[in-house]
Amino acid sequence: MFVSYLILILLHVQTAVLARPGGENIGCDDYLGSDKVVDKCGVCGGDNTGCQVVSGVFKHALTSLGYHRVVEIPQGATKINITEMYKSNNYLALRSRSGRSIINGNWAIDRPGKYEGGGTMFTYKRPNEISSTAGESFLAEGPTNEILDVYMIHQQPNPGVHYEYVIMGTNAISPQVLPHRRPGEPLNGQLVTEGRSQEEGEAKGRNEKKEDLRGEAPETFTSESAQTFPVRHPDRFSPRRPDTLVPPAPQPPRRSRDHNWKQLGTTECSTTCGKGSQYPIFRCVHRSTHEEAPESYCDASMKPTPEEEPCNIFPCPAFWDIGEWSECSKTCGLGMQHRQVLCRQVYANRSLTVQPYRCQHLEKPETTSTCQLKICSEWQIRTDWTSCSVPCGVGQRTRDVKCVSNIGDVVADEECNMKLRPNDIENCDMGPCAKSWFLTEWSERCSAECGAGVRTRSVVCMTNHVSSLPLEGCGNNRPAEATPCDNGPCTGKVEWFTGSWSQCSIECGHGTQQREVICVRKNADTFEVLDPSECSFLEKPRSQQSCHLKPCGAKWFSTEWSMCSKSCQGGFRVREVRCLSDDMALSNLCDPQLKPEERESCNPQDCVPEVDENCKDKYYNCNVVVQARLCVYNYYKTACCASCIRVANRQTGFLGSR
Repeated sequence: MFVSYLILILLHVQTAVLARPGGENIGCDDYLGSDKVVDKCGVCGGDNTGCQVVSGVFKHALTSLGYHRVVEIPQGATKINITEMYKSNNYLALRSRSGRSIINGNWAIDRPGKYEGGGTMFTYKRPNEISSTAGESFLAEGPTNEILDVYMIHQQPNPGVHYEYVIMGTNAISPQVLPHRRPGEPLNGQLVTEGRSQEEGEAKGRNEKKEDLRGEAPETFTSESAQTFPVRHPDRFSPRRPDTLVPPAPQPPRRSRDHNWKQLGTTECSTTCGKGSQYPIFRCVHRSTHEEAPESYCDASMKPTPEEEPCNIFPCPAFWDIGEWSECSKTCGLGMQHRQVLCRQVYANRSLTVQPYRCQHLEKPETTSTCQLKICSEWQIRTDWTSCSVPCGVGQRTRDVKCVSNIGDVVADEECNMKLRPNDIENCDMGPCAKSWFLTEWSERCSAECGAGVRTRSVVCMTNHVSSLPLEGCGNNRPAEATPCDNGPCTGKVEWFTGSWSQCSIECGHGTQQREVICVRKNADTFEVLDPSECSFLEKPRSQQSCHLKPCGAKWFSTEWSMCSKSCQGGFRVREVRCLSDDMALSNLCDPQLKPEERESCNPQDCVPEVDENCKDKYYNCNVVVQARLCVYNYYKTACCASCIRVANRQTGFLGSR
């Protein structure tokens, strides 16, 4: 118990020491006060001898478009850094030896981000195209579990690609160029097949199909495509003073007048064309024999300073500088995309735009190309036309039209071409409707001032095109145009008695007037109506005449009310109302405020359901059967009889059944 308590106290003290400001640090070996740190090889307290840093710059001048291998990253590599020297229109690509494209494969350019490959996570960076001059890069902590190849998608002169990684052990092979290279050895990470000439590589590069980087061209990670450039050794000598050459083993200085400095050639030109630079190489030689001797034999203070000399000052061959493809002109379906292609030439380390004829020795890349991001959605007619909305006359019918994607999903209409959308509603003509009688209101005045008279109205048969319910035809049952009226008895002697002319049958236009003509005997106080034969000796006055009070603009005519749309639980009935002029032509001069109603409610009483014991629902979810429109099948019609019958009755009622 005491020991445990003592351990707790020691831990508390140690924690307090670590937590207080100015306390001793903990090294990578987890010991308090240790100053050990992790070296670049990942070894705690190491001296950087347990690994080797492999680095270099890929500077080959490439002549053909396409994928060119830059460097091989071996299995077990860590601290991987592949970076373009400065921004260009080229792209870096990464592929595993197992054949899987990790970044920018298959001629498709990926977005910057994180990509898993070779057992580690690569961070792909592409700096802002406007505000930054830095090039693309791949970064990964490693270690890799397989061999990876870094490629460049060449589109314009290579700005140089810096590569660096750490490999465990001291026997790692550096990819730097050696003076004597055996066939098949890496050349700056670029395998070159023996026996393949520069001209063959360039010819093949010119004949390669120039596909859009965003298209679906097949991936060309092959040894041939990686060797379509001339074999050069630009890194053998750098365009600076050659003071980094490794001296021989130290020897006692033996300076004398027998040795002096002599120029023995120059470094290789930094470029093959376009004005490069080179430096003279000075060696210590014997004055008499001119044999090369160790540098210690010569006076180091007398060694000449190598000065830069221009070389290969002739312009480089012109080349096509290819810009990036524009966005596809269409978001779906076959569209077009464009890119800028300029003829350029490098001179004095400057790339200049020149006349296109200077690139006539090269096939000009395409400036336009077809593209298709995805298959367009299309219109699909889901249902047949419905029945016409009216039983006669002109109505409408509809059908279901949907925008459907190429995988069969219903999507928003905007994803389909609205100009090609099939109609989902159209007019339909069911033929002339049944004719109906149109009537005016009865006249207010009786045709006779005393005795029997008549009141009149106008009756006309017209075709109905408006009502949603069928109306009966005119037929032979013409409504009466006159109805009896009596204003009281009259008095007088035997004579034809004529009443006053009734008001004109119509208030305007051509109409008729009526009056009563009877044979009467006039007594002192009364009139006795006699048989008309009693007055036959007298000329009988006219009982009807035409009249025309004034030209009338128009008046309202209406049909008889239709039958009610439902026999119970609230329906409606309709009639048609028209404004007609004197000549019974349609008019728009009627007073809208006097227009008779065209629709009214009817049969508001509740329906009394008739319960059929043989027609019941056998399942609790028959409403789903109704919604799915399965009542047309005998099985569901029997299993959900009550629900199916109820829906059928409702639909019949909607169509005007009684």
